[in-house]
Amino acid sequence: MEILHDTNPAIRKYFNSGNLELSYIDFGGESNKVLVMLHGYMANARTFSELAVKFKDWRVIAVDQRGHGWSEHPSGMEYARNDYINDLLNLIQNELGGQPVTLLGHSLGGLNAYQFAARYPEWVEAIIVEDIGVEINADFSFADKLPFRSASLKELRDSLGSVGLRAIDYFSESVFEDERGWGFRTDVNGLQVSVPQSNGVWWEDWLSSKCPILLIHGKKSFFLDIKQAEQMEIRRPNTKLVVFEECGHGVHSDDLDGFYQVVNDFLTEQNNGNRQ
Repeated sequence: MEILHDTNPAIRKYFNSGNLELSYIDFGGESNKVLVMLHGYMANARTFSELAVKFKDWRVIAVDQRGHGWSEHPSGMEYARNDYINDLLNLIQNELGGQPVTLLGHSLGGLNAYQFAARYPEWVEAIIVEDIGVEINADFSFADKLPFRSASLKELRDSLGSVGLRAIDYFSESVFEDERGWGFRTDVNGLQVSVPQSNGVWWEDWLSSKCPILLIHGKKSFFLDIKQAEQMEIRRPNTKLVVFEECGHGVHSDDLDGFYQVVNDFLTEQNNGNRQ
């Protein structure tokens, strides 16, 4: 029987951001071009596993943001905007050699990406923002109704439906099993601290950076409406909006190949422009 070996295995690594240990997956790649992927609430780095391996000409890093995946949960509920921004700064400066990177962020990750660029433009080459706006009013109060542990994976998924959620696959992205049953790896209690601090009107941050931004919107999204997405493109120079008519909030999972093609075209265009 032939045994297939992965010649470029993804490696889980850890780094410190302040007093917190955070985790990321290094998908490898020989390139000195670094693409950092940032997931949304209740997801983790592995949400990008199928996408990351498509970028053969990049070194791809996917981060478990604080309170998610294999990263620690801050004991003091430190989920302020600056906490997420500082995590990115520590990653780039201390783990990635202090070189400018390209950021790809979904939802929470998209907000973190464009706010990071507004504060530290020297570290950002370009950004892909997936389905998050600048006028955010998310409601994660449902998290208080989720069980600490469920007896089965089906029961845990059913609990998501029972609190009125439709995107069951998305919200069950970060689950695990231990001796007590099935639970969420996300810091569910921390959502009640983090989400209200992500909510707000962030036009100033959106308009402050000058780097190229690709804004990807799923027309069926429950997080961002088309009118706001269009205004984000109109009001900010060097911004390109691409709308996926049949996708929801998680475009990268609803249409993996289409998402990759749009992102790769954008990155290729930026690289060709930098060579001129």
